[in-house]
Amino acid sequence: MTHWRSVIREPLVDLGPYVPGSGPEDVRRRHGLSEVVRLNWNEGLFGPLPGVLEEVATGLDDAWAYPDRSFGELRERLATWLGADVDQVLLGHGIQALLLTLVAAFVEPGDRVVVPHPTYGLYAQACRVAGARVERVACSDLALDLDLIGAVARESDARLVFVCDPNNPTGLRLGGAEWAAFLDALPGGCVVVADEAYADYVPPGERIDRLADVAAGRPVLVLRTFSKIFGLAGLRLGYAVVDSALTPYLNSVQVPFNVNHAALAAGCASLARVHVVDERREATRDARRLLAGRLAAGGLRPLPSDANFVLTPLDADDIAVAEALARRGLLVRPGSEFGLPGYARITVGPPDLMERVADELLQVRASVRTSGSRSST
Repeated sequence: MTHWRSVIREPLVDLGPYVPGSGPEDVRRRHGLSEVVRLNWNEGLFGPLPGVLEEVATGLDDAWAYPDRSFGELRERLATWLGADVDQVLLGHGIQALLLTLVAAFVEPGDRVVVPHPTYGLYAQACRVAGARVERVACSDLALDLDLIGAVARESDARLVFVCDPNNPTGLRLGGAEWAAFLDALPGGCVVVADEAYADYVPPGERIDRLADVAAGRPVLVLRTFSKIFGLAGLRLGYAVVDSALTPYLNSVQVPFNVNHAALAAGCASLARVHVVDERREATRDARRLLAGRLAAGGLRPLPSDANFVLTPLDADDIAVAEALARRGLLVRPGSEFGLPGYARITVGPPDLMERVADELLQVRASVRTSGSRSST
């Protein structure tokens, strides 16, 4: 019998898989529920833009065939929408696949990689799989401290630095001046991966223009997605904007044909409806304000957010609160799962759902706090 531990790559031995949180099927079976609402994976709960699903069916006509390897039509439409060069646009099977592509292209065993805390967990996971030494930078007040992150990058001679803006799981975003100073202070040979999965929720005039950094030849790689404001998480479609001179190298490690026909059709259909994105952004903002306001009125202090979720302290056992909500058919992400015990992250969606979530979370929190007080006496 083969002893797999002796032949598997060393970084994998004690790593374990990336776990995004509880899935609905498990919760349905465990609690005998007919319906479970997912507010723990930051999906676009408003769904695809109107009319997109009807056009996705056109992509299925070619299901027998591999997609065009260049993904030319969607890349051209993206370039036009972004004001970028088509050779700067790289498509992938979601941001996760593109992240693995970047790690494969840049990271060698023993390289130093800087990852702030708290942030999206797959950055560190992917780099550790590649054999990198991950430098975690704890940021005070839950806000990314670019001065500190840059200092650690210089001290460790880092190859990559990851910055999520707006950041997951906090929803906080960075300012333009601090970003510019951060780039100017980076050590030579260090590249920043800027994950802008939630940037579409920020009004265009308020965003940091990282595409201008790419065009200027700065060491910046931008990741974006159709999973959030476009509501296409199930079709797995993301894209990177990089220096066109880098694209051939990234294509050498990309999985061939890694975007399917249905996703390509959905992407093109979504870009034909970008005029609706402003409405979707406003609807998300209103739902976020509704949820945050209700939680604040109930005595909580949710963080300000520019994404499609709200992070709030609970002043209670977050695992117990999340489990009690799961029994009621509502999945939220307990902060303990990403190193923030006592917090919960909640995806925002339609107003009636936000009213229900606020009511039930406040009820459950009160019950958990009461139970905890009694059990501790």
